[in-house]
Amino acid sequence: MYLARAIHFDESDRNVFHNPARTGEWAISGGFEFSNWGEADLVGKARQAFANGWLGIETFGRVTFVAVTRIEEAELEQLTDTLAQHFVDVYGAPDLEAARPVAREELAHMADLCADHAPNTVLTVLRELTDAGVKEQFRYIEASEAGLDQFAIHGEIE
Repeated sequence: MYLARAIHFDESDRNVFHNPARTGEWAISGGFEFSNWGEADLVGKARQAFANGWLGIETFGRVTFVAVTRIEEAELEQLTDTLAQHFVDVYGAPDLEAARPVAREELAHMADLCADHAPNTVLTVLRELTDAGVKEQFRYIEASEAGLDQFAIHGEIE
């Protein structure tokens, strides 16, 4: 199974996001954060996070680019618990048991985005606010086009 990790080509994310994600942390779209936003919320660094920021699941910071990477089942379970706890702590989910299915759904959505792409494929997101809510579009840059072997982070389970 594949998921995506935060990558940085330069230091710009430190300047454009209130809380930048850490290089190498697992990331998801995180569009749920903007579900109740309106035009008045789209200013400054918050606008940048809305427009094209992926959500890191360790720092809950934002990142512009992510790269497709294999994930192990044990890592996925840990991410599910971390994201579920975030839903309890930040979004008012009643408890972890109620939050886990939502966390699994968010991670499954990201896995679906990554499923048909080779490792090191770069993904970008573009969001816009519509009358129907937040609309997300995704772009893929294949690794052979980008030469990303030097940027992607690969790990091993010990």
